[in-house]
Amino acid sequence: MEQTHFTLFYDGLCPICRKEVAWLSRWNKRGRLEFRDINADGFDPGLYRKTFEDLMAEIHGVYPDGRLVKGATAFRAAYRAVGLGWLLAPTGWPLLKPLFDRLYALFARHRLRLGHYFGGNPCQDGRCEIPKR
Repeated sequence: MEQTHFTLFYDGLCPICRKEVAWLSRWNKRGRLEFRDINADGFDPGLYRKTFEDLMAEIHGVYPDGRLVKGATAFRAAYRAVGLGWLLAPTGWPLLKPLFDRLYALFARHRLRLGHYFGGNPCQDGRCEIPKR
């Protein structure tokens, strides 16, 4: 197996996030993308100088050298790691990047409410709520 090129942090209680991770996992033939559920026992966001609330607000990922990225940038890195960077490449083009970054931020704010359309249940314990900023 080749060295991991990127680690994506995701919310394992979010049905949309789980579906995205499952889809990316199918393409992760070379093992270049690692996934870490921020809700898993033992996960410590402090290791990345972040809080749980930071990681719930938008998706994050880390490169092997320790560089932390978030939002649409994290998705672009994850897709590149599995060989599908071309799918999201236009979202990083200088003229389109601000638009796609804003669209992702809007989605991130509403992802838990949208989750029930993807087979999710309403949040019962408050742990899966996105903190107010």
